[in-house]
Amino acid sequence: MAALTDILHPISVARRVMEKTPHVMLVGEGAQQFAVQQGFERQKLLTPEAEKAWRDWLKTENYAPQINAERRGRPGDKDNHDTIGMLAIDESGQMAGACTTSGMAWKMHGRVGDSPIIGAGLYVDNDVGAATASGVGEEMIRNAASFLVVELMRQGHSPAEACQEAIQRVVRKRPEASRTLQVCFLAMNRSGEIGAYALHRGFVYAICDSKKQDALLDSPSVYTSTQV
Repeated sequence: MAALTDILHPISVARRVMEKTPHVMLVGEGAQQFAVQQGFERQKLLTPEAEKAWRDWLKTENYAPQINAERRGRPGDKDNHDTIGMLAIDESGQMAGACTTSGMAWKMHGRVGDSPIIGAGLYVDNDVGAATASGVGEEMIRNAASFLVVELMRQGHSPAEACQEAIQRVVRKRPEASRTLQVCFLAMNRSGEIGAYALHRGFVYAICDSKKQDALLDSPSVYTSTQV
């Protein structure tokens, strides 16, 4: 599901595409038409706060994503990481994953990030494991990154090792760019082992098991915040 507008829960529409159609992806007006046909309500999602921020940005049109940037006037409130990736495994070993995002702020009209692209923002192979990504989507697309993480687990790497190797591949390919962008991976193998890795500090992930025990963890990273 890509370029879907005026629908509050596009991830739910994506599930309907998977369950109700022979297709893998719908985009733009066709995606919206399908959503409405499936009973999803069209509604204006642009808030006054977001519209004002966009109009302020138009004065300069300076596109310069910042790692772990804080929302103006709200210290500690991170506003440039809105990707939600989820990986799950049930008691019978069946795996599932989901990934949703509204996309990078100030992107060009028509830009598609990694979240809807199978193998970039999310990949699940029930025989091996699953991976999801966050950060600058172009890097995930360039590297088929989530697919790469799963394939590294297929070769015998642990989820943590697979995430770290995928990050290192991004660094090797674009060392200068890696200093100014964030890329993060989260992975789980079919045994339920979990791992994560990021380019820069600031990526956190949550885990929850069948005993309702949960935790919020900081991902290890290549660079520390002082090196950005």
